[in-house]
Amino acid sequence: MEEYQLHRNILCIDLKSFYASVECAVLGLDPFETPLVVADASRGGGSIVLAVTPYLKRLGMPSRCRIHELPDDIPIIFQKPRMQLYLEYSAKIIEIYLKFISEDDLYIYSVDEAFLDVTEYLTYYKKTDLELAKEILETIYRETKLFATCGIGPNMLMAKLALDIESKKAPDFIAKWTYDDIPTKLWPVTPLSEMWGIGYHMEFNLNRLGLQTIGDIAHYDVKMLKRIYGVLGEELYYHTHGIDMSLIQAKSNIRTVSKSYGSGQTLFHDYFPPDIFQIIIEMVDDVTRRLRLAKKIAKTVHLGIGYSKETGGGFSRQITLDQPTANASVIYETCLFLFHQYYGNEPIRRVHISVTGLMENHIYQFSIFEDAEQIIREQKLHQAVDEIKFRYGRNSINRASSEFESSTIKARNKMIGGHNA
Repeated sequence: MEEYQLHRNILCIDLKSFYASVECAVLGLDPFETPLVVADASRGGGSIVLAVTPYLKRLGMPSRCRIHELPDDIPIIFQKPRMQLYLEYSAKIIEIYLKFISEDDLYIYSVDEAFLDVTEYLTYYKKTDLELAKEILETIYRETKLFATCGIGPNMLMAKLALDIESKKAPDFIAKWTYDDIPTKLWPVTPLSEMWGIGYHMEFNLNRLGLQTIGDIAHYDVKMLKRIYGVLGEELYYHTHGIDMSLIQAKSNIRTVSKSYGSGQTLFHDYFPPDIFQIIIEMVDDVTRRLRLAKKIAKTVHLGIGYSKETGGGFSRQITLDQPTANASVIYETCLFLFHQYYGNEPIRRVHISVTGLMENHIYQFSIFEDAEQIIREQKLHQAVDEIKFRYGRNSINRASSEFESSTIKARNKMIGGHNA
């Protein structure tokens, strides 16, 4: 079994500067020759740059910065983020992967990165893993005009390391590592955070032990690493030797189960009561809709309020209900209670609402203090609204109060992950 896990043919494929490259593909531009950034310039100089083209990266520009940090001497092309477009391209790339392998041998790591186990396909295609990787990358470019890089290794870790450390500098954007490459290609790496799985905090702690290169960790006492960092220390030691027992087939069957539902937003100007109540009810509508779709009810309601930068501070409080619910009115009233209890009459710039203590929504037990008929009417109303939104889009029906100037729901319904869809 260990031999089976340690000696696979794994491809780790990453789409270069994905968001920026999609914009270039749509515009018919070469991302290696075009100074394009994905950012909403209409939001001002403080707006976050989501992606830059490889051309700008070559000039030393970071992938993540603020618009005001961009150089003034380059004729930069600004493209407003279009998250729906990027998701469509991502789905197209997945379709391409599935032309070559089955779903069981594919693990989607992120919107622009995936692992493919091609071990059982090499005989069928009569190709080496290097040849198959090249064909997949050529297919991606032919069908989408997107450039991709690929790391190849005998396990997921090695494929990822080959991708991050070598493939992006290779002439054909492909790098293959074997266990024999570990001493020459991995051990010299420094700083330590260059290795997948080591963050800056871990790097700082390892440096304090006198460990400056990956090879230093590989030659350190594994028992001492385990004593200091527990199982993670032992795993890190084996990773520096290229050993990883993960299987794509096991990961592809994992289904994440949400333990909470939440909604948060940063406001574009200062809010005060009563306008802030419009924001809260719209966010409660979003959270309770997700509860209904998941057929869940929640026991605990959490409200977080952040004040403007000039004032600073805020509060974060929660209440555990007498009985779990997915009722929007109950959760909204709970949020209002928390707000009135802790609000300090300061300008508000951030709101976060979440519900936890989830359980299956089987039978609701009404208390003697509740209006059962009113709750049932409200449930039916929300079910009808959910159906309309599902059929015709999230902005097909909203509260009448969405027409108020204080409302943000129409704009938020056009976004994905807080960005323009």
